[in-house]
Amino acid sequence: MIVVLDGYTLNPGDLSWDGFEKLGEFVCYDRTESSDIISRIGDADAVITNKTPLTAETLKACPGIKYIGVLATGYNVVDVAAASKAGIPVCNIPTYGTTAVAQFAFAQLLNICHHIQDHANTVKEGKWTACPDFCYWDFPLTELAGKTMGIIGYGRIGQAAGKIAQAFGMKVLAYDEYQNKDLECETMEYVSLDALLSASDVISLHCPLFESTEGIINKDNIAKMKDAVIIINTSRGPLVVEQDLADALRSGKVRAAGLDVVSTEPIKADNVLLKAPNCFITPHIAWAPLESRKRLMNIAVENLSSFQKGTVTNRVN
Repeated sequence: MIVVLDGYTLNPGDLSWDGFEKLGEFVCYDRTESSDIISRIGDADAVITNKTPLTAETLKACPGIKYIGVLATGYNVVDVAAASKAGIPVCNIPTYGTTAVAQFAFAQLLNICHHIQDHANTVKEGKWTACPDFCYWDFPLTELAGKTMGIIGYGRIGQAAGKIAQAFGMKVLAYDEYQNKDLECETMEYVSLDALLSASDVISLHCPLFESTEGIINKDNIAKMKDAVIIINTSRGPLVVEQDLADALRSGKVRAAGLDVVSTEPIKADNVLLKAPNCFITPHIAWAPLESRKRLMNIAVENLSSFQKGTVTNRVN
C-alpha cells in the first residue's frame, strides 16, 4: 500500500496521481496532523511525504514501512538515521526545480530593481493620468548590467542563476566548497566568502542548510557587505538570522531583501521581517510552477517504481 501524507502542495488539483495509482493500492491525504501520522500510515509499505515529519518513534510504530519517498529536495523531515537503522531507503527529488528557482530569484531581484507592481498600481489609481509629465517613478530604478552578483552555493541552481546574471551583463562571484574551475571565465570566478561579501552588489543564496551555513547571513557578515546591498534568498529560511537582517534593512545597510523562505513556515505573525522596510516576502513558491511540479511528480513515481523493481534511485541514506 502507498500512502501520501501531504499531497496538496504538490498537487492542488492540476496534476494527476495516476502514476502512483498504477504502482499499487494508493491513498492520498491533502494534509496530515501529527496526531494522525501513525494511524494514516497503518500497514503501508511505501510512505510519501513532503513536510510531514517521520520520526524514529513513527518508524518504530509502523514496522511495515519499506520505502520512504520525499516530495522535495530537502529531507530533514525524515529521521534518516533511524530509517537507515531500520533498513528503509529514503529517496528525494534532487533536480526538478533548477530553472524555476533560478528564475524566481531574478523575479525577486527585478521587482526590487523596478517595483513594477507598485508602479502599475499607481497607474490604475490615476496617478499617471494626473501627472504633468510623461513619466514618473516613485522608487529608485536600478540597471543590473555592470553590477556584481555574489552567489553563495554554486550547485545546479546557483549555476543556473549565474547564467542568468551573466546574460544581464553582471559579473558573478561564486562561493562553494566544491569548485568546478571549468566554469570560470571573464564574467565568473570562485572567491572566498569574505571576498564575495565585500564585492557584491547583490547576494543570492543557493546553498543547502547545513551546520556550516545556518545563519550565514548575520550581523557580522552583513557588516562586511557593501552599503545598500540587495539580498535574495530562495533556498532555506534559517540561512538568515532574521533579526540581524531586519536591523540592517532599517539602517539602510541592506537596501532590500527578496525572500521566498523564512525560518518557520508558514510565517509567524510576529516574524520581525514582516515589519522590516523594503523586505519582499513570498510564500515559498519558487519551486511551484506547473512544469517543475510535473517533473517532481514524475521523478517521485519513478523513484518508487525503481524501488519496486529492485533498484533504488535518488537514495539519500
